[in-house]
Amino acid sequence: MPNARPGRSIATAVGVALALWCGMAPSATAQPAATPRFVPISSSAPNDSAPPPLEREFRAVWVATVDNIDWPSRPGLPVDSQKSELRALLDRAAFMRLNAIIFQVRPSADAMYRSTLEPWSYFLTGHQGVGPDPAYDPLAYAVDEAHKRSLELHAWFNPYRARFPTEKSRASTMHVSRQRPSVVKSYGKQLWMDPGEPWVRAQTTRVILDVVRRYDIDGVHIDDYFYPYPERTRRKRNIDFPDAGSFKRYRARGGVDSRDDWRRDNVNRLVDTLYREIKKTKAWVKFGVSPFGIWRPGYPESVRGFDAYEKLYADSRRWINEGWVDYLTPQLYWKLSAPQQGYGQLLSWWRAENTLARHIWPGNYANRVFGEGGTAWTASEIVEQVRVTRESATSPGNVHFSMSAFLKDRDSLVEQLADGPYARPALVPASPWLSSDLPLPPRVTWSARGGSVSLNIVSVDSAPAGDPGSATGMPSAASLPAAARSPRWWMIRVYVDANWLAAIIDARQHDIPLPSSADGSLPARVLVTAIDRVGIESQAVTVTPSCNGDRAVPPNERCGAVP
Repeated sequence: MPNARPGRSIATAVGVALALWCGMAPSATAQPAATPRFVPISSSAPNDSAPPPLEREFRAVWVATVDNIDWPSRPGLPVDSQKSELRALLDRAAFMRLNAIIFQVRPSADAMYRSTLEPWSYFLTGHQGVGPDPAYDPLAYAVDEAHKRSLELHAWFNPYRARFPTEKSRASTMHVSRQRPSVVKSYGKQLWMDPGEPWVRAQTTRVILDVVRRYDIDGVHIDDYFYPYPERTRRKRNIDFPDAGSFKRYRARGGVDSRDDWRRDNVNRLVDTLYREIKKTKAWVKFGVSPFGIWRPGYPESVRGFDAYEKLYADSRRWINEGWVDYLTPQLYWKLSAPQQGYGQLLSWWRAENTLARHIWPGNYANRVFGEGGTAWTASEIVEQVRVTRESATSPGNVHFSMSAFLKDRDSLVEQLADGPYARPALVPASPWLSSDLPLPPRVTWSARGGSVSLNIVSVDSAPAGDPGSATGMPSAASLPAAARSPRWWMIRVYVDANWLAAIIDARQHDIPLPSSADGSLPARVLVTAIDRVGIESQAVTVTPSCNGDRAVPPNERCGAVP
């Protein structure tokens, strides 16, 4: 589960802080965001060869803010330190050639961003309802810094949790527990909003759509905490969630479902509504859910374990089959060799259920690499799980829990991924059901100064959008607004020193220096494409650098300054 907190001693917690403060190991130092990092994608290629396409793979990591698991390292950390820690973890992700961050912005009916709907989070400032001083917006900052590093940012929301047990400050007068105490239930050591209350579903939807409207996020993500995981008495008996009142009111309105079916319908309604409303607001913003990795024991037949359908009231198989998500991230937190929850078996089952060809990007328990005692995994387990995920996949991908695993880098996990399956950059797989339009190629000019070349890249305005949408209220691919087809990234491939190098760059950046040959000569060929917000790539613009614009520069000839 993305919010699961491994048992952490004081020493472990201090280790996270030190890892953040000390930065990365020298071998893992990322270049500044403004400097494109060109990476070899082929070697010993002939001068006239076509460059290889970049791989398509979702490479993401959860950044958990609840209980300060990943960021910030403690409540009330000074703002400069918060920003420094955030940049450090984004640098680490960029060094590893990840391409997405799933950033928790609503840990417990609160906000890690400026909001008029819910209070500032305790985990940010140490006082719920009190914003950072000096003032800044952590989500806006995270979006901007992530995009500078060619990382998508998906905003992660917990839909129903209202209070986490380690929160020490009094609840803000703005918090749901004080504004609407009738919809908040005490269950175990936490407070939960009752999913059976229509106001709760509406509030979660309002909160999420507010973020979609105001921030340039690439996705919305909700985790596996729907109805909470069962709490038990001291005698190990399950404690039922206290929603008798809302169920009674449902029945009084004529409802006929059993209590279990009613609970599942409450969750289904939220997922369906969120998908539709997100698409109406910004059709290109992806919506993903990360359910428990087992839909039900016996699916597939050999699988045993927790029944999320029965206990969390999460019918996640239905969500993927109904097309209520753009991607599903079942949390496959078991080893490949697990006898009753084998990673490969479960992944194959989920893929077989994916009848609409949406994305299946499993979650991987990278934190187990620094687990204690007999629970510890080696880094090779995670590396091998990535390899298995790639098998027979048209749009492979993995989401790693959590960023702490990469900051600590136990068993050289970072290096094994960065030097192994993530050695080359990858684009996020396209989502063609969101748009089938080919983005227009950019306009590219170049200039040379003293043997170096810089590109200037600007987007070409897209054609006007078509009809406003289908009769169902869902936008059709042809009806997406121009903003959906505007570029998110530039992809640049450069032929230099008999190698093709590539970089994926934030499309807000327009002046881009290119690498030069070892002898100082100019690149022989440059190809530039635009990647739009749903991952579709334009046709390539080819540039052959020259001194006067009418002849190619041979690889061994230096180019003088351009007047």
